[in-house]
Amino acid sequence: MGRGRHAVPLARAGFTTFGVDLSLDAVREAIAAGARDAVRLRGWCADLTRYPLPRGRFDLVLVCRYLQRDLFPDLRAALAPGGVVIYETFTTGQRALGRRPTSADHLLEPGELRRLFDGLDVLFYEEVAAPDAVARLVARVRSSSNASTGSETLPGCAEPCDSSAW
Repeated sequence: MGRGRHAVPLARAGFTTFGVDLSLDAVREAIAAGARDAVRLRGWCADLTRYPLPRGRFDLVLVCRYLQRDLFPDLRAALAPGGVVIYETFTTGQRALGRRPTSADHLLEPGELRRLFDGLDVLFYEEVAAPDAVARLVARVRSSSNASTGSETLPGCAEPCDSSAW
């Protein structure tokens, strides 16, 4: 979620917006940015490797310029039936530009993003070398369902998750 760069416009466009970030300061700043724009953001400060997102709950999962490979199975599982993922992050081509990031842990190999979402219907995919070297993907969950039972409880929440609360 960061400080709300994408969450605020999504909320402004009418989406019920739920953001996650490891930084409590970032979550607070995003919620405050939403309030300044008269929109409500829901924020959760969490490490998604310890507290995964609820399964089958989100119509849209957006990840921008962040790569943590061990999160991909949970990101996919968080999508509701027919849900869409939009993902953009840096590729190994970024090294040739002489800018960060440069670590292999934070750079996709050619074609890797598409492979990580194998099994979803890819609506858009590209890899570009400038102005930044990034891969971009938009993909939709196929007809098989990730449907949730509605009984997941987020850490720190007293009650099971309810889509009306998000």
